[in-house]
Amino acid sequence: MAGTGIFTEILDGEVYKYYSDGEWRTSSSGKSVAIINPTTRKTQYKVQACTQEEVNKVMELAKSAQKSWAKTPLWKRAELLHKAAAILKDNKAPIAESLVKEIAKPAKDSVTEVVRSGDLISYCAEEGVRILGEGKFLLSDSFPGNERTKYCLTSKIPLGVVLAIPPFNYPVNLAVSKIAPALIAGNSLVLKPPTQGAVSCLHMVHCFHLAGFPKGLISCITGKGSEIGDFLTMHPAVNCISFTGGDTGVSISKKAGMIPLQMELGGKDACIVLEDADLDLVASNIIKGGFSYSGQRCTAVKVVLVMESVADELVEKVKAKVAKLTVGPPEENCDITAVVSESSANFIEGLVMDAKDKGATFCQEYKRDGNLIWPLLLDNVRPDMRIAWEEPFGPVLPVLRINSVEEGINHCNASNFGLQGCVFTKDINKAMLISDAMETGTVQINSAPARGPDHFPFQGLKDSGIGSQGVTNSINLMTKVKTTVINLPTPSYAMGAGFISRL
Repeated sequence: MAGTGIFTEILDGEVYKYYSDGEWRTSSSGKSVAIINPTTRKTQYKVQACTQEEVNKVMELAKSAQKSWAKTPLWKRAELLHKAAAILKDNKAPIAESLVKEIAKPAKDSVTEVVRSGDLISYCAEEGVRILGEGKFLLSDSFPGNERTKYCLTSKIPLGVVLAIPPFNYPVNLAVSKIAPALIAGNSLVLKPPTQGAVSCLHMVHCFHLAGFPKGLISCITGKGSEIGDFLTMHPAVNCISFTGGDTGVSISKKAGMIPLQMELGGKDACIVLEDADLDLVASNIIKGGFSYSGQRCTAVKVVLVMESVADELVEKVKAKVAKLTVGPPEENCDITAVVSESSANFIEGLVMDAKDKGATFCQEYKRDGNLIWPLLLDNVRPDMRIAWEEPFGPVLPVLRINSVEEGINHCNASNFGLQGCVFTKDINKAMLISDAMETGTVQINSAPARGPDHFPFQGLKDSGIGSQGVTNSINLMTKVKTTVINLPTPSYAMGAGFISRL
């Protein structure tokens, strides 16, 4: 169970502690933040409500610890990361239980997230040793007008303190996707977990603690965003911010100052279906892409743009599959579980009612019980409906019928988002042309949008984000280039004649 066994020390009565200077601590505020179980809508856990003074202390420790960590050999950093990964995977059950209780992720998927996170940490350790173990050597005579009198040596060095802010939907995986690259690169790491998902993150951080990382190098601060959010993101000790979430990221980017930012802020991922597409394949991917984890994924299919000539057939195939989706509690591994909060459910319902008022065709009866919304396919959606443009983050999927490929591309590109998209066709030439025309960070051909495997580049255009993720890209983002130039008094060429005479 969560908070028991090796995790006993992270819990103080009913309230989980925060992590600072290698120890689990209670906040001086004497306050806590409640975490509501999306399924029961009752308080499941409580975490510390940390103060700004405690944030200052964490940042001070992080700056100091990073100086020593930067002098730790790469192989040793990797060794500790491998150890943390093994501990995480060995303790997948209590961490998965936390995911089930605080974000209503199906039990099987929760276990998968933890195991995937361990694999990501290990892969990052190996990749970091490879790419950070190599430098670059430049010679001055490769630029016009220069003799070979300068040797330029470049290497990658850490930025300093990295602030990581993951989202509720993948709190463990999207935390370690920031933590592991930061640590292998020689940075220290301050984690601010989401409220929903905080307990899962605290368990995960304890795995790093047990692995033996130096004190102060990793910290985990919990609390209300209204009290410590801006204080964290605007803190002068922070040298890089990696954030995954929504509109809050735009505000962070405006306030953060001159530091590297890595941000993924959501999407309205379009699925363009051509007349020659394999409709059975399309239907399966729409179900997987649109309804897995109740549609609460940045890379979920969020709008289907299907050619009119095959729309009826596709809609019928998708309807048949929607009817087979199970709805209920995450403990029973249901396909559709409660969305994360009442406010999320209310927002989704607002989009549904707008579509109803404007004449969309409901392929199923709209049904809601608390935070649980039954899967809904909306046909004959028009561009004047909110659901055509806004990200529901729930199990509701709009279908827009199009009369040309250009119409589909134009709708995709008119969105303020540009995370991912997909196109289904048997003509690879058309697929490539459409991919090039779509203004998204990634285009999947004949498959639903997806983040991963975790070493693949992952990025968004427009309001979907800044920078690129994926193991290698994250390591590179969390480092900077350091150059040392050796100046020679006279030109020197390898195997060149006249060497002795110049001595």
